[in-house]
Amino acid sequence: MWEKIFVFIIQEHRGKTIGIILGLLASILFISYGFWRTLFIIFCIALGYFVGKRLDENKSFDQWLKKMFKDRGQ
Repeated sequence: MWEKIFVFIIQEHRGKTIGIILGLLASILFISYGFWRTLFIIFCIALGYFVGKRLDENKSFDQWLKKMFKDRGQ
């Protein structure tokens, strides 16, 4: 019975469910680690997501790194 309720909630209210879970996780992190440490954790998660997304899309990650960190002085 709980499985049917869970599946229904995920299918019908996906955005709200994800928002609640992320809000709960953020509040736990803020209480446990403080503001700046939590922001650093969120930054690392976002960076990891971005890198993983680029790899999943089969885009050249090496070329992107070279483009981002090329010598800007020239």
